[in-house]
Amino acid sequence: MLKQISRMKRANKYVLVIFAGLMGLSLVFFYAPSRNQGLASAASNNEVLARVRGDEVTVGDLNRQKEAYQQQFGGQISLAQLGLNDRSMLNGMIRGKIVAQEAERLGLAASDAEVAAKIREQFKDPSGKFVGIERYRDSVTARFGSVARFEDALRDEIAAEKLRAFVTAGVTVGEKEVEEDWRRKNTVFDLTYAAVSADKLAARFEPSEEELQKYFEEHKAEFRFLEPQKKIRYLFIDQNKAGAKLNISDADLRAAYDQIKPENKVAGVKAQQIVLKVADPKLDATVLEKATRLAAELRGGGASLVVPAEKFAEVARGNSEDPATARNGGWLPAPVRQRQGSKDPAVQQVFQLVEGQINDPVKYGDTYYIFRRGESIEKTFEEAKPELLVSQRNTRGYRAAAELAARVAARLKETKDFQKVAQEFAAEANMTPAEMIRETPFVKPGDNVPNIGSNPTFEEAIKPLENAGDIGDRVAISNGFAVPALVEKREPRIPDLSEVREQVVGRVRQERARSQLEETAKELANAATPAALKAAAEKLGLKTATLPQYRISTPIEEAGTSPEADEAILALKEGEVSRRPVKMGDTWLVVAADKRKDPDPTEFAAQRDQLTESMLSTRRSNVFEDYVAEVKARLERENQIRINEDVLKRAGTADALEAPDLP
Repeated sequence: MLKQISRMKRANKYVLVIFAGLMGLSLVFFYAPSRNQGLASAASNNEVLARVRGDEVTVGDLNRQKEAYQQQFGGQISLAQLGLNDRSMLNGMIRGKIVAQEAERLGLAASDAEVAAKIREQFKDPSGKFVGIERYRDSVTARFGSVARFEDALRDEIAAEKLRAFVTAGVTVGEKEVEEDWRRKNTVFDLTYAAVSADKLAARFEPSEEELQKYFEEHKAEFRFLEPQKKIRYLFIDQNKAGAKLNISDADLRAAYDQIKPENKVAGVKAQQIVLKVADPKLDATVLEKATRLAAELRGGGASLVVPAEKFAEVARGNSEDPATARNGGWLPAPVRQRQGSKDPAVQQVFQLVEGQINDPVKYGDTYYIFRRGESIEKTFEEAKPELLVSQRNTRGYRAAAELAARVAARLKETKDFQKVAQEFAAEANMTPAEMIRETPFVKPGDNVPNIGSNPTFEEAIKPLENAGDIGDRVAISNGFAVPALVEKREPRIPDLSEVREQVVGRVRQERARSQLEETAKELANAATPAALKAAAEKLGLKTATLPQYRISTPIEEAGTSPEADEAILALKEGEVSRRPVKMGDTWLVVAADKRKDPDPTEFAAQRDQLTESMLSTRRSNVFEDYVAEVKARLERENQIRINEDVLKRAGTADALEAPDLP
């Protein structure tokens, strides 16, 4: 996982971005000289986005940070894929300003000696020695623009670390709370549960005509049609059927293949891997430490972005625990293809890398992986041919359907005769006249129209139709084109019950269900055993589900998680049903423990130090974030943080570096 923390420097006003590795190793990526004049202009834009106690954040600062991200990922991942946008990045930069200002206020600035020590720590060769001034200067200048910029950023990073240490110095954890937290997290249940929601209960109720009429009379105004309703008849041209008649030759497909950009012809990539297995959960930290050390050595102590294939192969032969690939230098036997929902998700990591780059160690199952992305493998014409045929048929079918729909519209306006026009064009459309002529019920803007859906384009096309018989122009709809005509129009009004019957039935069912949710859940909680809970739920028309090997804080299907549910589950003995249903959002949950397995106390003793440090680290992080949040809230109350919303909206237009579409 990559975590991004943005901080602003006090003097030069550049953005600090730390990419935190799995063992706390960090690389700071900053703006490097832009590759074209447009990017240079964006990076030098001095429009003020925000002010924090007098310090400014500019559009140029934001664009430099975007450029830094794109350089890190080689343009293969967009900011959106990282969960980032202009607003979130600006918030991070404001947070960085606050942290830097607080460190300065408390006298926690970094000394030259501390900066030098940090540099020597980050830029080591495989033997652990400093890489040397020349190599350090060349690397930093090439990647960050200048040594001064990098060292100013590092100075702020150190100051922020000192502020965090200062704020969290008094944070402690006790052994008893560590052990209790460990017990909570490691008690394992086989659960049976029933989720009682209004949607599930509603289907049980069949309201009478009297109930429906009474509800409708009491809520008539809520069902009022505020927009005119229109019934539309239209001639439909199916683009798939129109396209099915088209003859697409191999020569046409070859020409389309030749026009595909090289980056979109990628069939897969060659990849190398280093596999480190965790034989015992107690050894997880040790294996992770080894994996992180190997990754650092491959990168030359953090100073290298691209790792040569032979260097990776040497390390794989000596360390990888997958014999089949280790003896071949870590090379996988076949190119890796990008697939959603792959059965081997670990190797999909290579698609987040640029050629020659390696990932931070990532764990899947009981194994840590380090991957190196090799060269891309191009799809052959024969491999691409099926996709090209579908694409060409869709494209040409759309054009053919669009051209045919234009002629159909002209002819319909001339004749006003749906049946005649449908018969004239049916053969060319590859459809029957009956398939071409369609009619909607009375619809208004926002309705889900049969065969069309909720379609603003269709709504705009029928908007000018005011009189019965008015014919509109062709309009694109799902799977083709429509030529619409107005059959009848109804003005805004309160409808009859028959027109909104389905909505009224749904409302009545929901209200009755909501009124009985808690009562139903309490009835289920009277069950004596998990089997009895299942039987009681089935009697009420509800379903139960099981969760084997469940640990607290794990989401329970659609209900999610809650502290109340955790406490109810932890209190269960084996074979018990919780006597107290738990409300989670709009759902009531009744849980039962088929089995319960408490953790072995001797395992805690072996993990005590590691668990204590983990809880202490989490608590310190929470305390520090609370501190920063409080400072930010105070500055906002004092109106010392100001964001220029107009400039922020415009800043997005300079966002030029999006990841290319992957094939």
